Amino acid sequence: MIYYLFDGSYYGYLTAFFQLFKDKNFDAEPSTLEKMNSNLFAQQITVDSDAEKAKRIITGLELHIGTASTYDFYKNFLSEDPIAWRVGFKLMLFIFKDNKIVLKNYAHPDSLYFSQTVKKMGRESHRMKAFIRFSKSEDELYSAVIEPDFNVLPLIISFFKRRFTDQRWLIYDLKRDYGYLYDLNQVQEVTMAKSNSTHSELALSIQLDKQELHYQKLWKAYFRATNIVARKNMKLHLQHVPKRYWKYLVEKQG
Repeated sequence: MIYYLFDGSYYGYLTAFFQLFKDKNFDAEPSTLEKMNSNLFAQQITVDSDAEKAKRIITGLELHIGTASTYDFYKNFLSEDPIAWRVGFKLMLFIFKDNKIVLKNYAHPDSLYFSQTVKKMGRESHRMKAFIRFSKSEDELYSAVIEPDFNVLPLIISFFKRRFTDQRWLIYDLKRDYGYLYDLNQVQEVTMAKSNSTHSELALSIQLDKQELHYQKLWKAYFRATNIVARKNMKLHLQHVPKRYWKYLVEKQG
């Protein structure tokens, strides 16, 4: 098996496909050097990310399947699933090599896996939009620390930019060690020094505004007061608010 190694970026992924197609190694698969450490004896071709080549693939996809379906390939990539990456390559080969559009043919296993991955990314994005809670720091920065199951942060940033245009904010993915900072003018990607901090420890390290702390205490008190024990349905509650999202909710802290 031949593997085309890329730098972990979406442009790198598409550049790897561009090179694979050019080399006519149609059975090759994409991977990163990090993921290939366990397969040292496989044939490896390292590809440098090339924005122009990646954009040519994006343009070609848009011409064949439209903008929305092309964006689905980006969502599929952000799943960080090696199988989904391989499926993405196969589907692009159908489009560019065989001139076949099979994305909606769910009887095809690759199309089904692709569709399921895109839906999975959509669900996680929706949950992050619903459960992310900002805390105001002493320097007027609203921050939120998250650890989503998948790399959905790039998919939800535009939502927060539209919704919170009048305040500085930071959303940081602790699991992947990067985030986005909005400074009232633009959104930019930021990274912090490597840390072994947990979600709670990092959140506590942010010096909260005194008024913010007061509001949090009031909200927790309100939540406890309105939580009628006799009507408590934990099974239904977990369906709507899975336990792995509780760490984002003020009323679940302490």
